[in-house]
Amino acid sequence: MPWENNGGGGGRNNGGPWGQAPGGGGGGPRRPGGGGNTPNLEDILNRGRDQFRGGVPGGRWAIVGGIVALLAFWGVNSVYTINPQEVGVELRFGQPKPELSGPGLHFLLWPVETVERATTTVNQTQIGIANPNSNRAGGVRDGLMLSGDQNIVNVQFSVFWAINDPVAYLFNVRDPESMVRYAAESAMREVVGRRPAQDIYSDDRSGISAEVQRITLATLESYGLGVSVNQILIENAGPPAEVIDAFNEVQRARQDETRLQEEARSYANTLLGDARGRAAALREDAAAYTNRVVQEATGEAERFNAVYAEYVNSPEVTRKRLFLETMEEVLGASEKVLIESGAGGSGVVPYLPLPELRPGNTNTTGN
Repeated sequence: MPWENNGGGGGRNNGGPWGQAPGGGGGGPRRPGGGGNTPNLEDILNRGRDQFRGGVPGGRWAIVGGIVALLAFWGVNSVYTINPQEVGVELRFGQPKPELSGPGLHFLLWPVETVERATTTVNQTQIGIANPNSNRAGGVRDGLMLSGDQNIVNVQFSVFWAINDPVAYLFNVRDPESMVRYAAESAMREVVGRRPAQDIYSDDRSGISAEVQRITLATLESYGLGVSVNQILIENAGPPAEVIDAFNEVQRARQDETRLQEEARSYANTLLGDARGRAAALREDAAAYTNRVVQEATGEAERFNAVYAEYVNSPEVTRKRLFLETMEEVLGASEKVLIESGAGGSGVVPYLPLPELRPGNTNTTGN
């Protein structure tokens, strides 16, 4: 054979690559062990066959041990456990089975069948803080949004969601958690873009949360994500940090404006109340005066009618009584005392100071 010509001495090729050249001196290097011949390929193959005919080292027990090890490895991969807060979806040749695996120990035919797990607890996704996975340069916050009145607001909110269809959640979308984040952020930007900044700050947070929840759920259902959005919670909403000082100054000015308006309104109400009180008092006095005058006039008229009725019955007596009453009323306050002549006044001393003797008169006559 051709490989038999590798020998270094004798034979048909005395001048081989390592053989001694004809006519004298040594040639190339010689193999150790004497003889200088290299083993041919056929000898190597024969020795290998002899070794394999001797059997596997350890005999049948080694084979049995290998089989047991393979079975143990297969069993470990075929038995799996589902935690209480999880649900399992078994796959056969990559296709999910219709039934789900509940909490506990389960068995499958590995590697023909495999299992995927999905959590059943409520998940929370926070939006508005620095997002290290964001591809936008400069560390832009996800919560910076443009409001309807052209103001920039920083909205920090959380999305609470849960898996209601594990098969759809695991196999319809490649990255479902990111899909929830992107859908909620897009919905919030849409709603904030239609509202003034004051609504986001304080006036209508509950209405904004409800609208964002409705839009987010509709978006995720259109993608068949298999999740339900339980709540949108706006944790904080305010201006960006770069303009927070100016914003606070504006807020203080608005508070001062509101305070001054309240003080002016309170003062106006006080004056108006006083004026209304005085007006009510005047109306009451006028009504009382009217009633008194009317009553007096009515009484005078009734008295005149009574006198007239008596006058008709006895004209002379009534005329004399009226004369006497009138003279009494006229002369009752007079300072002069008239004494008629006659028997009744003949004994009266002329210089007697009769006016000073009247009751209630404090004037005295000096000497």
